[in-house]
Amino acid sequence: MQTRRETMKQSVLVAGLLGATGLFPQYAQAAVNKAAFEAKSLADVAKALGIALPMASSAIVIQAPEIAENGAVVPVGAATALPGVKQLLIVVEKNPTALIAVFNLSDSVDSSITTRTKMAQSCDIYVVAVLNDGKVLYAKKEVKVTLGGCGG
Repeated sequence: MQTRRETMKQSVLVAGLLGATGLFPQYAQAAVNKAAFEAKSLADVAKALGIALPMASSAIVIQAPEIAENGAVVPVGAATALPGVKQLLIVVEKNPTALIAVFNLSDSVDSSITTRTKMAQSCDIYVVAVLNDGKVLYAKKEVKVTLGGCGG
């Protein structure tokens, strides 16, 4: 059994090697268009990413609470069995920054994600699936926030 100290040493060693070879990501956001994260709506996000406007789909399932008591920490998950999903996006309609996350996927991983986000106020959460064939689909769920998390 590996101790915590040994695990930390190996993690630092791997990070050092990746950094030395230039493979360590310096900025996670650099892989995504900055304008997409500055967008204020789902349509603006789609335009900034150069994807079609999404169509509603029941093939995407969103896991999020109906009522979030604290908007500073709202768990959000999504899953789909659609074939050929290359990206899953999470968009929170009324946040100062609508685009919350972009998950790049491949056929070798399940199209299932979970994360936590802040929500400024009660609104719809959209999960958008971008498929390899160019189709863009979405599902939405309303989440009511009793205490805002984005400075509210």
